[in-house]
This record gives sequence, C-alpha cells and structure tokens, in this order.
Amino acid sequence: MLDIIQHDTIQELRLARAPVNALDPGLVHALRVAVEAAPSEGMRALVVSGSPGLFSAGLDVPALLQLGRDEFRGFWHDFFGLCGALARSPIPVVAAITGHAPAGGAVLSIMCDYRVMARGAYRIGLNEVQVGLSVPECIQAALRRLVGAYRAERLMVVGAMLDAEQADAIGLVDELVDGHAVVPRAIAWLGELLAFPPHAMAETRRLARADLAAVFADPRALPVEDFLDRWFAPEAQAVLHTLVARLKAKG
Repeated sequence: MLDIIQHDTIQELRLARAPVNALDPGLVHALRVAVEAAPSEGMRALVVSGSPGLFSAGLDVPALLQLGRDEFRGFWHDFFGLCGALARSPIPVVAAITGHAPAGGAVLSIMCDYRVMARGAYRIGLNEVQVGLSVPECIQAALRRLVGAYRAERLMVVGAMLDAEQADAIGLVDELVDGHAVVPRAIAWLGELLAFPPHAMAETRRLARADLAAVFADPRALPVEDFLDRWFAPEAQAVLHTLVARLKAKG
C-alpha cells in the first residue's frame, strides 16, 4: 500500500493502495512510520506522491465505519500523528499531487513544505462539511497559514473543491505542471533547496514553520475525542452511511 522509492538522498513515499489510495488504518500507519524514520535513515528530503490522476481520495469511509470507538480512536491518533510528523519533519517534504486530492488527501498536502499539482481537471479541497464532518482546528490552522484566515473560512464552511488552476491562484498549491512531470518537478525543487548551505537553510526553515509545528507539539492537546464525538453523532453517521450506500450503488 506504500511504495518507497529512493532518489539519492530524497525518498519518495508513493501511496499505492488501489483503487483510490483511500486512507485506512494500515496506510496511515505505514506512511507515518516512513515519514518519521526517513531522517534517521539518512534521507535529506521527502516526496509524498500518489498514482496518476489521483493523489488520495481521503479517508476510507466504508472501512472506518466498521470500527468501534476504541479502534477509531487509535486510527485518529495515528492520523493526527501523521499530520504532526509532516508538519514537524526536520527535513523538507513536498506533496506531489498527481491528481484529485479531496479531504484527507488535501490535509496531507497542506502539512508539507511545498505542493506541486498536476495541471488539468483535477480538484483539491477540504470538503468534510459535505460529508457531515467538521474540520478540526489543527487542520484549519494549517490551511489558514497557506491561504489566509478569511479565504480558509470560506473554503471550509462550504467544503469547496477547487480545480487545479483555482488552487494555484490562491496559494493552496504552489505550482502546476503536466501530470507526468509532477514527481520529477517535486524532486527538482527539493534539489534546489538542498543545494543551499544546509545549516542556514534548515534553521531558517525551522523558524519559518514553527507556528505549524507548534500546533502538533503536544499530542495530548489534539482534539481526538471531539472528533470522535462528531464522527459518531447521528448527523454525521447518517450522511456517511448515505455516502457509502451511494458508492456501493455506483460500484
């Protein structure tokens, strides 16, 4: 479900959970472990990528609806842990957004240093409200630092999904390239960054990202129980089960 590919001292973590790279407990845990291990393995940077046309479809709702509260609590600790690992990574991370990136896929990307997205009819956004979920504050904070407070509010309250050009125009992604060039461009951007004097670059980066890192500094302060309450609330459960039924009908 996760392919690890070496590009010299840049490691690519390619989501490979067919058919849509949906984030289930296994994939989230594997990605978190890989992100946390990379610096000690001598990696100087990371790329998180997906498959052509699809970065990640977000949370695997059908699988997660099968979990009881205790199991789901473990998953959500791991998901926040993954967000924190990306936000607090001592080495730079680029999201190579190879296609659609709704909800959880967008969340992963906004925790990274830089976002390269495939040009074309692909969409990205935090559409949680549309499926009956609220956006936790730690994730809202990450979006606000990219696009500003008011624009982040407008996007999240309606669960907006933006096309690639719109996302680029407001700074939700940093640049657009043709689909086949997304990963090479991500690697090239990191190569340019790593060419700078390493201590100066690393310390400047640490200070510049300190606000985001601080959001995840204390895992005990993250709103796990709040999110569980909202996930298991009747409104969210009704919307999520309707979504799953619709997906099964299409399949």
